[in-house]
Amino acid sequence: MKKLSHLAISLVALASLALAQDVKFNFDQNADFSKYKTYRWEKHPKSLDVDDLTLGMLAKGFDASLATKGLKRVDSGDTDLVIVFQIAASQEKEISTYNTGMGYGPGWRGGWYGGMGSTMSTSTTSTINIGSVVLDMYDRAEKKLVWRGMASKTLDAKAKPDKKQKNIDKAAEKMLKNYPPKKK
Repeated sequence: MKKLSHLAISLVALASLALAQDVKFNFDQNADFSKYKTYRWEKHPKSLDVDDLTLGMLAKGFDASLATKGLKRVDSGDTDLVIVFQIAASQEKEISTYNTGMGYGPGWRGGWYGGMGSTMSTSTTSTINIGSVVLDMYDRAEKKLVWRGMASKTLDAKAKPDKKQKNIDKAAEKMLKNYPPKKK
């Protein structure tokens, strides 16, 4: 019984990790991030096309996080940064197996339990959709990549718009948490 409870706890922990956002970033250690004050958006040519509502949600979430970092969006004219975004989607297969657990165990053979045990396993597969957003920040004057961030998360097709916006806001906040990077 103790093993079963440990297994259940492990499965719950793994399930919560699978639903968590995966966020990564990298940056040019020689870049002077204090000089960046303005930015504009550009779409990567290989970015997945999404509907205008989703694009608006992404802009709202990332613009808000960038504003907390002292950056201002400018839609025309010269800017310090050009932020190139790329949206991607992928799929993974998940296999779940349930075993009734009835079978031989300690004391079954030759013990007073006697007889054969039986076991039955049932497996199911499901498709998991994963969405990713990559932001590449280029120093416009030097035409050089200075910062890159990526966030990915399991997508819930049934999520309501407010839940989607909350997830986007959280991804933007987590991705930009260490922007501007600290000099060592």
